[in-house]
Amino acid sequence: MTLKIGILATGTTPDNLIDQYGSYADMFVRLFEQAGYGFTFTTYDVRDDVFPESAEACDAWIITGSKFSVCDKSPWMARLKDLILDIYDTGGPIVGICFGHQIVAEAFGADVDRYPQGWGVGLHTYRLEKNVAELSALDGRFTLNAVHQDQVLSKPEQADVIASSSFCPFAALQYDDRILTLQAHPEFDVAFETRLLQSRRDAPIPSTATDPALVALDEASAQTDSLQVAHWMAEFLQQGRRR
Repeated sequence: MTLKIGILATGTTPDNLIDQYGSYADMFVRLFEQAGYGFTFTTYDVRDDVFPESAEACDAWIITGSKFSVCDKSPWMARLKDLILDIYDTGGPIVGICFGHQIVAEAFGADVDRYPQGWGVGLHTYRLEKNVAELSALDGRFTLNAVHQDQVLSKPEQADVIASSSFCPFAALQYDDRILTLQAHPEFDVAFETRLLQSRRDAPIPSTATDPALVALDEASAQTDSLQVAHWMAEFLQQGRRR
């Protein structure tokens, strides 16, 4: 049976990049296709108050990144947190990315706020704190692109820490076998991250953060472990559905 994934779109690509790269939802579709998974997708623009009829409308769920901050406390965010808890109660599964990572944590009572050390952008490497079969070839760490000013500042009681770094202690969290969230963006490749940081240099991201990240992204060796992480996310969603 084909897995039907509902993409809860909390944001989309900047206007100057969307024609070339598509929306954030499109990026997830491409990533799973590149990883060899034949899922079907339905996108709900929850930031525009477009929500699924129920927590069981799809087999599995992805919550995207967003330009918005969880700290904004918008009405649609409160509705999304209610949906997250409903999906959890019905068995999930959910994968949350960046804003999705943060709003899940807040739904479970964690503190989410601006990070005192500033923006996290460009290539970030995270240390695995638990064994992940799909990442076993990566020697206990993985690299993805990040773009965030907010962070999860306290561990939700229901969650286990799966990956961390000195900059981002709660980089990946897992809530039982129902929800998996990551602060970084497996759907962002090096080319997109480069264009995104160039377009946001100085406003809203200070050049002191973007410029070193852009130098690293321009290195010949610059790459992410996005495909391996895509397998991790896909297997998590499929196992959750079978359960």
